[in-house]
Amino acid sequence: MSETFPPHRAGILLHVTSLPSGRLDDDALRWLDFMAEAGLGVWQMLPLVIPDTNGSPYQSASAFASDPRLLPREPIPVDADVFEAYCRREAHWLNDFALFQVLKRRFDGKAWFEWSASLRDRDPEALQKLALEERKALDEIKRQQFRLDQAWGRIRSHATGLGIELFGDIPIFVAHDSADTWANPDNFLLDERGQPTFVTGVPPDYFSETGQRWGNPHYRWEHMQSNGFQWWLTRMQRQFDLFDLVRIDHFRGLVAVWMIDAACETAIDGYWQETPGDALLATLEAHFPTLPIIAEDLGVITEEVRALRRKYGLPGMSVLQFAFDHFADNPHKPANVKHDDIVYTGTHDNNTCVGWFNELQAHEKDFVFDILASPPREDIARLMIETAMHTSALMAIAPLQDYLGLGPQARMNTPGVAEGNWRWRFHWDMLTPERAQEIRRLVEASGRMHES
Repeated sequence: MSETFPPHRAGILLHVTSLPSGRLDDDALRWLDFMAEAGLGVWQMLPLVIPDTNGSPYQSASAFASDPRLLPREPIPVDADVFEAYCRREAHWLNDFALFQVLKRRFDGKAWFEWSASLRDRDPEALQKLALEERKALDEIKRQQFRLDQAWGRIRSHATGLGIELFGDIPIFVAHDSADTWANPDNFLLDERGQPTFVTGVPPDYFSETGQRWGNPHYRWEHMQSNGFQWWLTRMQRQFDLFDLVRIDHFRGLVAVWMIDAACETAIDGYWQETPGDALLATLEAHFPTLPIIAEDLGVITEEVRALRRKYGLPGMSVLQFAFDHFADNPHKPANVKHDDIVYTGTHDNNTCVGWFNELQAHEKDFVFDILASPPREDIARLMIETAMHTSALMAIAPLQDYLGLGPQARMNTPGVAEGNWRWRFHWDMLTPERAQEIRRLVEASGRMHES
């Protein structure tokens, strides 16, 4: 791997909302200090964007804006000159996002494709009139985003000072009801009323007879390619401004996507359509001196997807909880984890290691210990972390819940379940100096030590 990805590091997965305050405040600085004490060099988190009504940050009103609920409670002063410079620099998304938020309020939260035709279709006179009428509200939305960026800048500076990399995450698709689709309808497969003609998802498989119908509008890839992937360039620039590393969720969509007719209620009758992901990555590579992208390549992955990832030197993912079957070539098995992988005990969509293990039958638990080449142990989460750290993976990452050995009550998300997700938070009394030293010993023993 290139110097873009410092080798052999250990990290931790924790979303900002799982901090005790759930905000970009002193808790985040204190958390980074704990990481440094524990010898952890990478902080991975979920998207910082505005979540949907169920709390998911993977269906957002904007691919660019940060969630106002992350703002510190203490006021952040706004320097007029710096604020003006920020507004100029971020105008390509900030202006439309502010208009979108104001219109959402005017239309009582209705989706943009349900607004009056002139505003739905972005009539210039209607938008100019709105901008004059709502000047104060628009300014406040922009100031809110500016303060969020200021708060994040303080955290990123502290992380840099400790030598800790910040690892972000973006879903490949964007929500239908978002500022992105409203402001850039030509980038998406939409009809004249703003409705998608085809939606995203994945086909039927072992886990689902009807597949998964996610419902995001598909990109109009030929249009994006014709203007040099400008929207993607600005999207990734925003991410690289915020993070040192960025994971693209559903990376296989840069090779082919599952096209579902919007009239179809399930994903059964879709078809695969190739996408110009190679051209997109070549464009990104030409614009950015490094390409610090991680490919989420979980699930049924074709050789074409693997080849694209390797062509651009992008790490993939392995998840130890997926290792326990009878297939010798399972890429998640510890012995099969490669140097260009990032290995996880579990992700935000998995149960905690303790919760997962406790749901297994006795013979399945025995098989786990066989694969992990270990006698039976009570501390399964620690064993999984030790195993991950001793693979040849570029990075070994575990959720904080696994470092703490917590059960299913600490699970972050259960896919397919709408309620009760994204809510878990830790308490400071969980992170004792002894805990930091315990983690540090694990990191040191695996040769993944990070010194600040």
